[in-house]
Amino acid sequence: MTEKIIYIKDTNTSKEDNTSKFYNAFEQKLQGKNLLDKIHLIKIADMGIYNKGITLKLLPENITYVNVKENDIGRIIESTIEKGKTLVDLHLKESYKQVRIALRHCGNLNPENIDEYIANDGYSALTKALTEMSPENVIDEIRKSGLRGRGGGGYPTWLKWKFTLEVDSEQKYVICNADEGDPGAYMDRSMLEGDPHSLIEGMIIAGYAVKATQGYFYIRAEYPLAIERIQKAINQAYEYGLLGKNILDSRVNFDLEIRLGAGAFVCGEETALIASIEGKRGYPRPRPPYPSVKGLWNQPTVINNVETLINVPYIILEGGTKYSSVGTEKSTGTKVFALTGKIKNSGLVEVAMGMPIKNLINDIGGGSATDKKIKAVQTGGPSGGVIPVNYFDTPVSYEALQELGSIMGSGGLIVMDETDCMVDIAKFYLQFCVDESCGKCAPCRIGGYQMLRLLEKISEGKGELGDIDKLKSISQGMQKASLCGLGQTAPNPVVSTLQYFEEEYKEHILEKKCRAGKCSELLSYYIIPDKCTKCGLCFKNCPVNAIKGDRKTGFVIDPDLCIKCGKCAEVCKFDAVTRK
Repeated sequence: MTEKIIYIKDTNTSKEDNTSKFYNAFEQKLQGKNLLDKIHLIKIADMGIYNKGITLKLLPENITYVNVKENDIGRIIESTIEKGKTLVDLHLKESYKQVRIALRHCGNLNPENIDEYIANDGYSALTKALTEMSPENVIDEIRKSGLRGRGGGGYPTWLKWKFTLEVDSEQKYVICNADEGDPGAYMDRSMLEGDPHSLIEGMIIAGYAVKATQGYFYIRAEYPLAIERIQKAINQAYEYGLLGKNILDSRVNFDLEIRLGAGAFVCGEETALIASIEGKRGYPRPRPPYPSVKGLWNQPTVINNVETLINVPYIILEGGTKYSSVGTEKSTGTKVFALTGKIKNSGLVEVAMGMPIKNLINDIGGGSATDKKIKAVQTGGPSGGVIPVNYFDTPVSYEALQELGSIMGSGGLIVMDETDCMVDIAKFYLQFCVDESCGKCAPCRIGGYQMLRLLEKISEGKGELGDIDKLKSISQGMQKASLCGLGQTAPNPVVSTLQYFEEEYKEHILEKKCRAGKCSELLSYYIIPDKCTKCGLCFKNCPVNAIKGDRKTGFVIDPDLCIKCGKCAEVCKFDAVTRK
């Protein structure tokens, strides 16, 4: 029997991941058939398939089975593995409208096996670059591709590399920024875990293009599997002569190391990241000079994020023109998004730039996961903006999202429905930015805190109309005067929600009302006598004894004692408790 590989992933979006349980059951079945030496089971982080239960991808047959149960294992072994027959009832029939370039190997190759990567054109782009292209040729190919920074800034990658190449310096550096800190984002983690060799290849090519000899992966320490797999891939690359001295007999030298981040959000900003690698506190510094000219240890440094670098081998191997044929004129290629929130198919997706937001949400995401209508999406994480549903025809591109007051960011996309309060959303993101501010500059340190206090005041029903003008004024000050991108973009959620949902702010202020029911200080709980069965569940579960009465006379809620925790509504089985 030919050796086979089976990738396993629980693609459901529930918190419980059954991958390991299924893996163990499959392994036992194989052991019973004496097939463990012929079948390699591998748990992976992403397949690009969502809400299909336990999913298997069998290679070399390239068969994908979905919604697999433990009692299916026996017939998979007997029919598919031993006899080569496809089980029609388990075979994936659905076609996902994704274009996978950055994620091309994730779920298709064993991330811990360099031979498998090489067998699928791995390091062919590096060979091409070192043997057929000059550093200037490599940069020109990146220019033709139109690749822009996928970490959020959208700066042309080739231009950043060109600046570093042109600096005359004996020592230059390349840094992969894998400090992923946005709430709900896991794009970098999936690529680090799923395709480490593509990242290493991209790093070496970048080093060759700018004449750097040292590279660093800056990975947050909360990603232990990513760190383990990157280190294993680095070790393998050294063993194969793809790192170190005289790579592929080209007289090109390049070394790679890992540096761990402690989870400070501000260290995603490149100058703060540099300070962290240098062993200093993660403070940003004024620019210029930019890192491409004067970066790590005051030497020219290229910093690109994970998704940017993972595209580089594809571009060099296939050509910049082919890459630029995907997407739009100014936003070429694809973008990886982490779809989360009130959406059916939450997960990691990769789509061509230019896809309308509504297609991304409805066709790939499957639409609302609740019985409520989708209200808006948040793109760009804490630094991004909220886009209302009436703008969902907007294409996903750097320019289009910026025109709406949001940003592409690193690729977090959170879907919100009618139960989400825009004041509460703005407050949540601003609280995150206030907590993560390094405190170095006053506009961010003081301005963020002042805005947060105003939002808390409004959500508690104590706001005034003048508070809206104050929020706008402070936002402008932070955007113009903050030292780094954290402070400059922290007001974006507030600015965008004010732009599109100002009536909700005014309802909180003038009517003392939260239409979504999220701001507890503006809620009042009542018991509807006609619906109340006098069961007493609300009475027994109230943590502050705010419910008075008995099973003979019925129950009422004392508004002076009620802390508006909602426990009474939660335990009531007859919808007798309502809130206004």
